Amino acid sequence: MSMIPEIIVPDRDPSISSPTISRSVTETVNGSHKFVIQGYSLAKGMGIGKHIASDTFTVGGFQWAIYFYPDGKNPEDNSAYVSVFIALASEGTDVRALFELTLVDQSGKEKHKVHSHFDRSLESGPYTLKYRGSMWGYKRFFRRAALETSDYLKDDCLKINCTVGVVVSVMDCPRLHAIQVPDSDMGMHFGALLENQEGSDIVFDVVGEKFHAHKLVLAARSPVFKASFYDGESEEKSEIVITDLEPKVFKAMLHFIYWDTLVEDEVTVASGSPVSSVSETLSAKLLAAADKYSLERLRVICESYLCKDISVNTVAHTLALADRYHAMELKAACLKFAAENLSAVMRSTGFEYLKENCPSLQSELLKIIAGCEEECSSGSKSRSVWAQLSDGGDSNGRRVWL
Repeated sequence: MSMIPEIIVPDRDPSISSPTISRSVTETVNGSHKFVIQGYSLAKGMGIGKHIASDTFTVGGFQWAIYFYPDGKNPEDNSAYVSVFIALASEGTDVRALFELTLVDQSGKEKHKVHSHFDRSLESGPYTLKYRGSMWGYKRFFRRAALETSDYLKDDCLKINCTVGVVVSVMDCPRLHAIQVPDSDMGMHFGALLENQEGSDIVFDVVGEKFHAHKLVLAARSPVFKASFYDGESEEKSEIVITDLEPKVFKAMLHFIYWDTLVEDEVTVASGSPVSSVSETLSAKLLAAADKYSLERLRVICESYLCKDISVNTVAHTLALADRYHAMELKAACLKFAAENLSAVMRSTGFEYLKENCPSLQSELLKIIAGCEEECSSGSKSRSVWAQLSDGGDSNGRRVWL
């Protein structure tokens, strides 16, 4: 019996991330300049070490210039040679570059005189220019007597071509070649499931209005739904009756569960709305639904909408809602607002509501006020709100029982 060897593939350690890759590419940024020297015979005799300069040109972010010395640069040569150099004409430190100087043959025979770093091996690498004014070139570029009888000089004119290749290193990695990734469309696909009712396996009867949904989706989003559908003890149902939510609230909640967003126009709290309507807004009712089904992100979204509409007339009822539905950030915002505007809040009908229905919140409010009073220097106010509450009166002299 033949034995088939067993190949064991070790499990990948999930804590080890995939390797990243980057690549450094060193290359030259090349540029050329053509320098025409008209009136060569008039330039002769200007003196050893004196030059005619081309206009500056830019290569690799630096400026350069060609220097031509009609009587040579080196005093020891006694003007026997012309000198040609390329100079760094802008600020720079340790600029590495390749160079090419070409004295153009003007006879049409293409027998140019070329001195080049390009296309040949360099034992010591590219030439390094240390600072502005550093130069590369030849003191004995061409014997002057031979130049004046050559095809390089025509109509008392010389033509010099220069090429500079500045050495640069660039990082070649994925972020330099990024491909735009579209926004997530997961919500759109799940939303289509809700709208088309495809594959739905649960129906909710909300005050007579039917809503089709998917148990897996609801369970994935809400631990309450998950326990209801899959705890192993609950009776499996194909229809559930909801009596404590309005159809429009349940519909908005389902929209959030599938889309992870709300229809903003439907939940925006109108500014300056009557205090009695705060608990009737869709955002307040959704806050209650979020608390019931442990939809934490929905809770925070509702807190955000309600927080935008905090005012003297709404803060008391909003504070009560926040406390009832465990909206802690909204509660903190309400307490802070009420403490900072206590005199006005005390005159509102909402404050009477707090006295009658939420005495514990009044205690929390007093603690906030006490903290504010401790930060104020003594004597900086004629009579603080805390003092008014301590003797049982508000800013208008009315008796307040806490």
